[in-house]
Amino acid sequence: MSSLSQRLHLGVQQKQILTPGLVQMVTVLQLNRMELKDMIVNEIAENPVLEEAAESGEELTPAEVQAMLERERDANSNDGANSTHVEGTESAGAFESADGDSSLEGGSGDNTDSSSVVSSTSEEASKTETDSFEQIDFGSFFDDYLDPGYKSPSSEVVEKPSFETFLSSPVTLADHLQSQLSVMVLPDSVRQAANSIIGNLEESGYLTTPLEEIAVAEGLHLDRVRAGLKAVQSLDPTGVGARNLRECLLLQLEARGCRDGVAWIIIHDHLKLLEMRHLSQLAKVMGRPAEHIQIAVNVIRHLDPAPGLRFSSGGARQVEPDVYISKDGEDYVITLNDDDIPQLRLNGEYKRMVDREQEPNKDVRNYVKERYASALQLIKNIEQRKQTILRVCQSIVRRQGDFLEFGIDHLKPMMIKEVAEEIGVHPSTVSRAVASKYTHTPQGVFELRYFFSEAVQGPSGSATPLLIVKRRVKKMIEDENSAHPLTDEQITARLQAEGIQVTRRTVAKYREDMKIPSTHQRRVRA
Repeated sequence: MSSLSQRLHLGVQQKQILTPGLVQMVTVLQLNRMELKDMIVNEIAENPVLEEAAESGEELTPAEVQAMLERERDANSNDGANSTHVEGTESAGAFESADGDSSLEGGSGDNTDSSSVVSSTSEEASKTETDSFEQIDFGSFFDDYLDPGYKSPSSEVVEKPSFETFLSSPVTLADHLQSQLSVMVLPDSVRQAANSIIGNLEESGYLTTPLEEIAVAEGLHLDRVRAGLKAVQSLDPTGVGARNLRECLLLQLEARGCRDGVAWIIIHDHLKLLEMRHLSQLAKVMGRPAEHIQIAVNVIRHLDPAPGLRFSSGGARQVEPDVYISKDGEDYVITLNDDDIPQLRLNGEYKRMVDREQEPNKDVRNYVKERYASALQLIKNIEQRKQTILRVCQSIVRRQGDFLEFGIDHLKPMMIKEVAEEIGVHPSTVSRAVASKYTHTPQGVFELRYFFSEAVQGPSGSATPLLIVKRRVKKMIEDENSAHPLTDEQITARLQAEGIQVTRRTVAKYREDMKIPSTHQRRVRA
């Protein structure tokens, strides 16, 4: 019979870990330009070694960055801390981009003027064989700098109120309803119920929480809650507080004085027939002329099925391209959008301190050295981000030349794995490089992920992008006869006649992805 016991076992093993520098690298890579700008501003505020190039200081060239990083790497190797392998598929991609990407070591020959390549030279490395930190009088410097009576003349800046202080906040649906409710004369219990109902409204303006739950939560009688709901439903926008689509539309028709009219009866009793567009059957069931039914349907079409969205909608989304792709003669020029992004360099005061010879305080020295290494790592990661995005865009331009020249119908299938193999990085690196980033092209502004599409077997064995197949399905449905809409089988047959090999189930999936109703729901009966 075996027994359990605790034992101490010593052994040597190799383990893949993700260093803080690589964590920062993958984080920086997947940021878009606006997010990168915010990150740089925060790093400048936290790291005294970093400053913007527009300020006083000595700019750090790419060669100096690489040389200093090489010294830091050698120092870490001597301390036995050279463990930079990464665990897992995603982490392996980050490691490969950080240390195995030839473009980041000056090995790429396809770089344009849009960004510079970090390169290392033995001449720069040989100039700084000794540790500069040994010659800095950090103690004296920080004693002066931290003295409460010491202030730099340039720091005397009067802070002015931000322009954002004068901007009005957008009015939410709850604010709009509360302002109306505040001038209504209601019993306290009803007002309490109405406030609770407003707090439970969905973004669309619907109330999905049962009235019984609100009554229990507020400790009110159910009749008081119903009265509160009636008060909310009397507010603007009309239809807010409805429990479902039928109630929402009926509230709007009642506000227009159309209760018991043709449109009201259609919504109240025959909403299903309206959804199926069976207008002739509606006329037969209601005993009304087809002209009356058509007029009522036109009235219903002008109702708002989601009245709350006008307050909760964020409006048009503002996009700033990270990359510009323009045509110059017969060639395409790729330009990285670095406008408004702070250009980093090391603080000039730290550079001047290198000439001092006093032995610094150990704690101060270690702190500054840590900040120095952090600053260098950030500069390198930003440069890596530029080079990786540039190389990905160069691959996109080479593969999607017809799209850039003639438009979306000439988009070609392209997989992330194929681009990763072409530029020599892991697919996860490419995935991060195109995440949440946009490019301005001769055909308009597109998300970088837009260019990556699966392939569907096309004419003569060629591949057709999935996006193009979906566009063809949508176009067929838009051009169909509404009285005799195309079935999924008919659409499949048309695609197969064009040489695109798809099945009926695949076509149905594409249609559902585009939120297109079924054949039965699209049919309009006169």
